[in-house]
Amino acid sequence: MSAPEHLMDLYVGELKDLWSANDQMARTVKKLVTLASDSDLKDMLKTSQEGIMQHTQTLKELISAAGEKVSKEHCKGMEGLVAEAVKHTTTEGPSKGPVLDAVIIAQYQRMTHYGIAGFGTAAAYAAAVGRKDDKKKLNAITKSAYAGDQYMTKLAETSVNIEAVES
Repeated sequence: MSAPEHLMDLYVGELKDLWSANDQMARTVKKLVTLASDSDLKDMLKTSQEGIMQHTQTLKELISAAGEKVSKEHCKGMEGLVAEAVKHTTTEGPSKGPVLDAVIIAQYQRMTHYGIAGFGTAAAYAAAVGRKDDKKKLNAITKSAYAGDQYMTKLAETSVNIEAVES
């Protein structure tokens, strides 16, 4: 991407970056499902995969509606978060069980927080450039991601972390 000259350039760039971030997170979450032992955690990760795919479809639609080429731009921020998630859940992580589940939740939440920040930023840009429908869609995605994050916190605090202490 060339240097942005207008806020609309920033907006579309953010959408393309988020698409890449989503793709990277989706691949990682798919791997995390296979590592998780807690059934509620597995279910949430599977649900999250579906949500990420829906969010990506919305991003593609928004890019197209903005009259831009429907393409993504590699997200180095999520690349780093993914590398950390892989490292902490495989090469430097616990082999299995509740402690690994606790690590999975932490890594999932780090990636999710990145997404929340990005979608919130994109919604603010959409509002500023007068794309009210885009803003609504992006706010809905932000709300969905935040709800998933809150569920993971609840799961950690009410079962996974307790089981990890006891293991």
